[in-house]
Amino acid sequence: MRTLALLTSGGDSPGMNAALRAAAKTCAARGVRLLGVRDGYEGLIDGRMLEVVPGPCALLGEAGLDVLGGQGGTVLGSARSARFREAAGRAQAAEVLRSAGVEGLVVIGGNGSLTGAHALAREHGVRVLGIPASIDNDIGCTALAIGTDTALNTIVQACDNIDDTARAHSRAFVVEVMGRACGYLAMASSVAAGADAVLFREQKRDEDTIVQAVAGVIQQGFARGKRRVLVIKAEGVEIPCTRLVRRVEERLGGMEVRAVVLGHLVRGGHPSFLDRQLSARLAFGAVVALLEGATDEMVAWNTPLPGGIPTSDGSVKRFPLERVLQETAALEDGSSPVMARRLQLLQQVEGVLPL
Repeated sequence: MRTLALLTSGGDSPGMNAALRAAAKTCAARGVRLLGVRDGYEGLIDGRMLEVVPGPCALLGEAGLDVLGGQGGTVLGSARSARFREAAGRAQAAEVLRSAGVEGLVVIGGNGSLTGAHALAREHGVRVLGIPASIDNDIGCTALAIGTDTALNTIVQACDNIDDTARAHSRAFVVEVMGRACGYLAMASSVAAGADAVLFREQKRDEDTIVQAVAGVIQQGFARGKRRVLVIKAEGVEIPCTRLVRRVEERLGGMEVRAVVLGHLVRGGHPSFLDRQLSARLAFGAVVALLEGATDEMVAWNTPLPGGIPTSDGSVKRFPLERVLQETAALEDGSSPVMARRLQLLQQVEGVLPL
């Protein structure tokens, strides 16, 4: 292969730029040209591509790739593409790649992005390799996706800051984090931040049950002499944070409870060491796999599932995109053994968190 292309799609994740840097350097070392696609699949349809090389380049300016790995977001940009959802849009994207001499495409993104990559491979024979990137960690076959670790660090730091003021005034806080279809961020951060309780969609609790549980945790915490009570809530729990707090206050007879919605703060920031390492190793694996003739696959990090195609990196395996998408759907509907293990672990510590 002489020319590859790379795009970032879906929600941005810290580490996407580190993956682009690693892919560009890997290509340069093998004498392969790399084109960066602007604004995801929408930019691909329009043919908005620039060459990415070590050193100064049109995309990155004089700083080039050197500073790219430490930047959050995605320098290539990302955008939703209604056109790409249509067969005609995918056909146009495939034609753009052929006209530009692109022989392989790296797609960095989440469920929707990988679904698009699978469609390009299946419908038009485009050689594609996916790299999982999602702060929600909701992609099948991989233990971690790009951006998850940084998002968790951001949440924990925010909760530490909230703890300071909560203890000063002896207050309770409900902190909402991202995670619409998957509660992983809430689950993992609740343990790391020392929360008293955690709420996530997969618990399948109705509103009244949630209000009762949160009020009970707050009441019991202060009765034991605690100076702060912290509840972490995933956005996938349908009751809005402000309404939850209002109903809890009413149940507690007017006791003041504060709500904090971290929102997109969770998505940004400089990628952590783990996300930079993860991104670089997955990008290397994806480029090498394409050059070796692989297609319609995703590179996965320390997979929690059996199988997968080994690579030269013991922590990286390749899985067919069809299996990845099936496992992703299973994570969302709760039928995945991975989700079952997560829920079992949280149930075991449920009585420990409030202490």
